[in-house]
Amino acid sequence: MFQLKEGFEATFQSWSKPASDHEESKCENALSMIRDALNKSNALSGFDIQLIPKGSYHNNTNVRLTSDVDIAVKLKNVFYAKYPPGKSRGDYGNQSSSYSFNEYRSEIDQAMIDKFGRQNIEFGNKAIKIHSNSYRVDADVVPCFEYRRYRENGTYISGTEFITRNTSETVKNFPEQHYTNGVNKNTNTSRRYKKMVRIFKRLRYNLIDEGFDVGNVSSFLVESLIWNVPNNRFNNATLTEDVQECFKYLITQTSDESNCKEWCEVSGLLYLFHSGRKYTCKEAHQFLVDGYAYLF
Repeated sequence: MFQLKEGFEATFQSWSKPASDHEESKCENALSMIRDALNKSNALSGFDIQLIPKGSYHNNTNVRLTSDVDIAVKLKNVFYAKYPPGKSRGDYGNQSSSYSFNEYRSEIDQAMIDKFGRQNIEFGNKAIKIHSNSYRVDADVVPCFEYRRYRENGTYISGTEFITRNTSETVKNFPEQHYTNGVNKNTNTSRRYKKMVRIFKRLRYNLIDEGFDVGNVSSFLVESLIWNVPNNRFNNATLTEDVQECFKYLITQTSDESNCKEWCEVSGLLYLFHSGRKYTCKEAHQFLVDGYAYLF
């Protein structure tokens, strides 16, 4: 059993810090090289493509040096859309396109092969993994179309949507809103929010190392759980009190699934426990109960 040998506060102060940032330049190198690969592709160079860094590195919640840099490669010339009830693409001046997502992903695949070499690439269900070397860190490249959630007045919220390679599942995300909301909550909690996220992420890794059954509890879920803790639970006299307040709130709320059915991801635009997730409110509750008993 893990023991807080330095005392609660000293341990949580250590856990609250991000992983060393000496790898930052290699992360920037990976991003630059991916951009260069797209620019050199004859098939893609004329498209309007936005590179969106996302994940724990970009959100400054990474706790391990092995964190990948995650990059959404969003095509904006062609998009998926959700319209208000009773509306269709014609109401907003949109037209259908014959250019498919599979075509786009194939061209991204080839651009990465041409740049990095086939031996340095692994094609996963969601992402193209580019393996690291002394110059860059591992990078997960996610091809996606823009996703537009239209309002009645014609304005829309922009996100990303893609189809998984092997299982043909549709995945929607809002990485830019996720980043902005995380920054805002961190500011509104005097920078305690991201400290709590890192502490709970390190707790998750410790539980995994100790053999606890928390495999379905992703780092993304941990970050979203802490985001759903009200701001007035943060900014106590010590980090230990903040940790205890987060546990108290989350354990109580997740004990009854009806309490958290309206909880959202950090983006605020997708429900956290919607169908299709590999994790459930019940599993989140068990992680929290196990984590509290493990620490205290």
